Amino acid sequence: MSCIPVVVIGAGQAGLAVSHLLTTGGVEHVVLERGRVAERWAAYRWKSLRLLTPNWLSRLPGFQYTGPDSAGFMSAAEVAGYLRRYARHSGAPVVEGARVWAVEREGDRYRVDTGAGCWTADAVVVATGWCDVPRVPPVAAVLDPAIEQRTVADYHDATDLPDGGVLVVGASATGVQLADELVGAGRRVMLAVGSHTRMPRRYRGLDSMWWLDAMGVLERPLDGHPHPAAARAEPSMQLVGSTTGRDVDLRSLQDRGVGLVGRLAGGNRRSVRFADDLRETTQRADARLRELLRRIDRYAAAAGLSGEVEPPAPVRAVRIAGAVSALDLRDAGIRSVLWATGYRRAYPWLRVPVLSDAGEIRHVDGLTPAPGLHVVGARWQSRRSSSFLDGVRHDAATVVGRVLDQIGAGVSGRAA
Repeated sequence: MSCIPVVVIGAGQAGLAVSHLLTTGGVEHVVLERGRVAERWAAYRWKSLRLLTPNWLSRLPGFQYTGPDSAGFMSAAEVAGYLRRYARHSGAPVVEGARVWAVEREGDRYRVDTGAGCWTADAVVVATGWCDVPRVPPVAAVLDPAIEQRTVADYHDATDLPDGGVLVVGASATGVQLADELVGAGRRVMLAVGSHTRMPRRYRGLDSMWWLDAMGVLERPLDGHPHPAAARAEPSMQLVGSTTGRDVDLRSLQDRGVGLVGRLAGGNRRSVRFADDLRETTQRADARLRELLRRIDRYAAAAGLSGEVEPPAPVRAVRIAGAVSALDLRDAGIRSVLWATGYRRAYPWLRVPVLSDAGEIRHVDGLTPAPGLHVVGARWQSRRSSSFLDGVRHDAATVVGRVLDQIGAGVSGRAA
């Protein structure tokens, strides 16, 4: 058993950012990773998956993108390589192949048991990320076994799937990208649309993320938000990593032949049911988008950019014909279902009473109810960008500052 001041669990962007700041603060620590550094990024099978934020928006403590394509979008493999370079640059003390079996309180310290040994620590930082276990609705269990079912974790490309039509469930970033890719491969595609946040890839000639970053929207603190609970429940942005500027939204998917239906409401062995909410859902998303674009226009005018950027463009609304309430999968030629329904977290190893009824770690700005147990990388941990590759640096600095105070090492590691 090894005794050490701090154990960090996870060697993705969150864990590596924490490690860099702990090293800067002169604090001995270890970073435990179940697989390789950046295992989650490295393990993605989806061939065309790209980071949704441009490369320049990949700033980590003491490290940033310096490659030749700052406006591009890294593939999953490139993100993994980027994070491995960061680990080497920081000299991160990563122990690979250290799957955590248990974290529990032992006196006034924590005991962390893993497949690579056991550590005790004054503080533990859980940095296992936001995208953990794909969330699949209960209806998946009752569908005909002849229907191929996949999640993003299992999907490689269209050739993975049996011939025939595909039902994609979920219309945030993952769902629209899957639908776009599959219809481009000649598949008939139906897209079940739930709540989503519509966002153009580019607006007035600049990437939307440039506008959000310049306006401070990404760094807006949660405690200053008028509706923090609603902010945390907000669906991910309907974006695709592409330098072409081509939007991949519901209207463009309609133009390419994708059929839109409402939120998946249930089903049985042979058929699925949809809610009659497509019009309401899309109108709500379009209204939020128009308000955001008005804010961008006001910012452009106030910053003196109106004459330097392209003129505003109108929002193209989704065409709503008749509502589809049910679909017989066999009769419709649907042979596959792709679940793009988000993720849930699972902490079977966390034997400390900090989990909510929903299984999430309870925390305020990364500080849990258990002394010395912290979180980094949670969605909307302190701001909109908390779970982004770029935004994790702010929460890492906050948490490391608390850890340094706790163990009496001062506050020299607070620099971002």
